[in-house]
Amino acid sequence: MARPRAADHDLKRRAILDRSAKLFAERGYERTSMSEIASACGSSKALLYHYYENKEQLLHDLLEAHFIKLQEAVEAADAPQSPPGERLRGLITALLAAYQGSDALHKVQINELTALPLARQLELKSYERRLVDLFASVLRDINPALARGNRLLKPVTMSLFGMINWSYLWFRPEGPMSRAAYADLVTQMMIDGIAKLGSDGLARTRSRSRVTSA
Repeated sequence: MARPRAADHDLKRRAILDRSAKLFAERGYERTSMSEIASACGSSKALLYHYYENKEQLLHDLLEAHFIKLQEAVEAADAPQSPPGERLRGLITALLAAYQGSDALHKVQINELTALPLARQLELKSYERRLVDLFASVLRDINPALARGNRLLKPVTMSLFGMINWSYLWFRPEGPMSRAAYADLVTQMMIDGIAKLGSDGLARTRSRSRVTSA
């Protein structure tokens, strides 16, 4: 007969994931042992293995939960019928808000995903791909020139994620700029920046640079 699951089973798993994320962010996944995780959780190593069979499963589950949270937040905020600029602002605002309080998880996402076996990496990267595709589609709506096989779409989209994803390195809640204000800033920078890009936008930008330097 199967052993019944304790009422607080899911809460304890969540607590293990949270503490593990902090350790992985501070020490790195490879340098963190299950014994250290158990100690941080105030439990025995044997009890930890009751919830997670190994460190790999733990890393996978904490990253999957993080990606699902981001995806749900963005999908809930998406307004496809809104003007593209407003839609982009809503998506950026939602993503930045979802990152709030998750700096450790975000750092683990960036630095430790490749520690997983390739099959599990690809599974988790599918969540990233859906987010990237959604933002790319809005950028194409803002400037349709990016939709016609333009090689700039991917660099533009990933530049947007660069501004969002690396903000955890410098952003401080007590600082002079709120997350909402930063979302407005990033949105305006993207809208203004891609407005001048045509199907040969990169070539024209280089041409202008040569003329200016001359």
